[in-house]
Amino acid sequence: MSFLNACFPYLCMILVQLAYGGMNVLIKVAMQQGLSHHVFVAYRHILASAISGPLAYVLERKRRPPLSLRVLVKLFFLALFGVTMQQNIFFAGLRYISPTAAGAAGSLIPAFTYVLALLLRKEKLRLDTAKGRAKIFGTLTCVSGALVFTFWKGHLLRGFVKKPFIDLTHGKEVVKENWIKGSLLIIVSNVAFCSWIVFQGMVFEVYPARLSFNALMCFFTSLQSSVEALFFERNKSSWKLGWNINLLTVVYTGVVVSCVVYNLQIYCISEKGPLFSAIFSPLLLVLMGISSAVLYAERLHLGSLIGATIIVVGLYSVLWGKADGGGRREERGSRARKELQISVTQSPISNL
Repeated sequence: MSFLNACFPYLCMILVQLAYGGMNVLIKVAMQQGLSHHVFVAYRHILASAISGPLAYVLERKRRPPLSLRVLVKLFFLALFGVTMQQNIFFAGLRYISPTAAGAAGSLIPAFTYVLALLLRKEKLRLDTAKGRAKIFGTLTCVSGALVFTFWKGHLLRGFVKKPFIDLTHGKEVVKENWIKGSLLIIVSNVAFCSWIVFQGMVFEVYPARLSFNALMCFFTSLQSSVEALFFERNKSSWKLGWNINLLTVVYTGVVVSCVVYNLQIYCISEKGPLFSAIFSPLLLVLMGISSAVLYAERLHLGSLIGATIIVVGLYSVLWGKADGGGRREERGSRARKELQISVTQSPISNL
């Protein structure tokens, strides 16, 4: 049973990246069908709030900590900058580039998260230990592998399929100016995503109720994104959803991503720290490369294969460096034991 508990965070993060990959594919196709990303973000979190709210109320009714105004304000701004603004910027950028390119733009997420976590003292820079050096080496290796995957082409490999299952371009090429604009938007959204990962863990420390935490964040996001969508999308036809890919995208992202994946990610951040969650981001690039080769008939290059191998090596290195006794839960337990020892040592009984 302890082995399964130890493996659970790793399995969670793999499932998180798979879910994000499915989201990128669906939203790209849905936006090609005319779905507004402003309306999409609003509908998605309205659905997530309707599901996660009652579940959190019932399941955490007896163990939910008191909710102060300070925590509410933190959750509001966490939702505003980390979800509402970040997702609208990301999906706006996804209009101009392919899902694979969007995954490539996220290659710097581990590095950005590591630097921010170091500045906020959520990660330790230990060059004097092998595990500390392994985390730094692995982070740099993951970023290097993602850059190789993106920019070094090499020889074309044999394609998986000849005809695409999904035609994203409809016979049109994405112009260079749009590719640049899309990449810049994706990079800005990824910086916001890194900040969201780190600050999410900080807020969770003062309000450790995972289901209620996610439900409140979805609730605030639904309010914020609805106001934004009403401002940008005043045409009533933009708000209509039929029995098509648009409805499927809203349901999938609202239920699977916002309700399930967000909770898994909060769990992993609270147990293993922000770097552990961020270091799996380059895995999304590999998954999107494979899915693009199958769904869109894109032929991979030799550089893609080598870059994916480098990413796996870097990921393994960081995970080995993070395997330092079980993560943040053991660190909290160790601090508690030290405080108990100090209190016992300083008590009058110990002097008898």
